[in-house]
Amino acid sequence: VQLQASGGGLVQVGGSLRLSCAASRSIFSFNAVGWYRQAPGKQRELVARIGLGGSTYYADGVKGRFTISRDNAKNAVILQMNSLKPEDTAVYYCHATSVLPPADYWGQGTLVTVSS
Repeated sequence: VQLQASGGGLVQVGGSLRLSCAASRSIFSFNAVGWYRQAPGKQRELVARIGLGGSTYYADGVKGRFTISRDNAKNAVILQMNSLKPEDTAVYYCHATSVLPPADYWGQGTLVTVSS
């Protein structure tokens, strides 16, 4: 299983970016797909996650600014990031978990840099 993350880049404070996580098998085969991020010198943290039934989770620091959704046509999970702040600067990783077989998968990171 491969997860292809894309959409990172350099943006100014207050700007927006749209990250995409495209999977090599149906995104509905995973019980959850999420985005993590890791800033320099910090631990990797969960940013947002969408469950198979559509339930969503957001870290407190991104609530109201980030939206996670599925793009069924592209078999991808999207992270729309608005009102970006310098503290959002990090490498963002796509992650998926499956039950059958029990496994978790990571995509390569995509760098998001928010400049002030």
